Amino acid sequence: MKDFAKLIKTLDSTNKTNVKVTALSAYFLKANDSDKVWTIAILSHRRPSRPINTTMLRVWAAELANIPLWLFEESYHIVGDLAETIALVVPTKSESTPKSLSDFLKEMIALKPKTEEEKKAYLFENWSQLDYYERFVFTKLITGGFRIGVSQKLMTRALAKATKLDEDVLAYKLMGNWNPDKISFQDLVLNEKESDYLSKPYPFYLAYAVEGDPADLGNVKDWSFEHKWDGIRCQVIIRNDELFVWSRGEELVTDKYPEFQKFVGFIPNGTVLDGELLPYPNGQIGTFNDLQTRIGRKTVSKNLLAKTPVILKAYDVLEWEGKDIRAKTFFERREILEKLLNEIIVPSSEVERVHSKSIPLLLSERMQFNSWKEVAKERSKSREMQSEGLMLKRKDSPYQVGRKKGNWWKWKVDPLTIDAVLTYAMRGHGRRSNLFTDYTFALWKENDEGKKELVTFAKAYSGLTDEEFKEVDAWIKKNTLERFGPVRSVTPHHVFEIAFEGIALSKRHKSGVATRFPRILRWRKDKNTEEANSLEDLKALIPSGAR
Repeated sequence: MKDFAKLIKTLDSTNKTNVKVTALSAYFLKANDSDKVWTIAILSHRRPSRPINTTMLRVWAAELANIPLWLFEESYHIVGDLAETIALVVPTKSESTPKSLSDFLKEMIALKPKTEEEKKAYLFENWSQLDYYERFVFTKLITGGFRIGVSQKLMTRALAKATKLDEDVLAYKLMGNWNPDKISFQDLVLNEKESDYLSKPYPFYLAYAVEGDPADLGNVKDWSFEHKWDGIRCQVIIRNDELFVWSRGEELVTDKYPEFQKFVGFIPNGTVLDGELLPYPNGQIGTFNDLQTRIGRKTVSKNLLAKTPVILKAYDVLEWEGKDIRAKTFFERREILEKLLNEIIVPSSEVERVHSKSIPLLLSERMQFNSWKEVAKERSKSREMQSEGLMLKRKDSPYQVGRKKGNWWKWKVDPLTIDAVLTYAMRGHGRRSNLFTDYTFALWKENDEGKKELVTFAKAYSGLTDEEFKEVDAWIKKNTLERFGPVRSVTPHHVFEIAFEGIALSKRHKSGVATRFPRILRWRKDKNTEEANSLEDLKALIPSGAR
């Protein structure tokens, strides 16, 4: 446990990727095999279920620290993290524990069915035998809220460095429903299987945002244009009559989208498609809000499949007839893709045509323009088409690796904006934990009695300068109306311009509207609350086809 706690301390104290990879790699070289498996599980979100609820953790931590519960709660609200608060207030005894990470996790699994008295005794014993950081990590594992800024991709990179195995192969090995309590490191990581290479994806090619005037990119006829679809970037791989779906975050998500199994038999083996996974309710492209009902689901019910089906909007082909064709020009690759999709979508026989209707695959239309003015006009239609803007791809460009400037650009539409009133605030995290920087905003709505009231619609915590955050924080502390744990309601007074990328109707939100990526654009000190926008103003921004 000591080595794992030291690792987490190192990872938590730096934002430098290379430092994190080095620390993780050194840990994987040193740790015992059981601890390696559990570390992989923890960092790939396979933590055991929480054995004790957080209410009891707070009560027992206050008791062991010999402080009143109200003082613990106030401390918690200031610190902003339960595990850190417990680690700070609970006293440490002189003795320490020799137990490993895997020992602790196996005990936590066995703890869940036990009585409250047994759980309390277990916590008291272990909290007292751990130093500050060990206690912090131990409590994080107990709560199940283990987030330390290490992605699964970064962890996989470090494991690849330690084991000398291919990173993409490792990424595949670590997917699926393996149980860290029942699988060995040898079986999980080291044993070589032929299937490990069958699913291997290609590194994604990413675009930079257009800087300045797109006309500076040269002759418009050298470029191909298509809409930038607002979904999940993915690669679909068909090899040896098997299908694999990888997200841009390099997660294997095949089981999340069973619709794509229909590709097998229609798309030839040795094909890798690059495209956008999009929601497709009622035979048309939906919103990202629709897609969120599918993201993160462990199981996909028949009802959900029927309500929110998905399609692949394909825009490139990276492998054809089993050969890597990324070095071919974009124009050449598109010719192959378009020929393939035309054969599937417009098959030769009526029997095939019947089957093809259910294939969730569409081509992302490639457009040509005679002037950059025409390009700008097409970009202005983006929201009507449920896209984020345009992709600009040089016709003679190969498919490169990572984010490169020059050949691919994204020209997104300007964000939507609305003027809203600050109504609630919470303390921030990290260096902002002593300031109220997480805000909730509201818009005006006429109630049944014909009176105007404020209705919350979005939260945002970025966009102001440090000085502005301090100024708002000082005002919040003087103008708090009520306290709800860490949340404070404040006097409606300040107006802020809120920017967001997308908008859709939503039954899950009190306002009836969901906004995507809301953030503060500016503090409107020139406006009073009566001049803030209404909920109807917000709804008017929803594209007509999505209402």
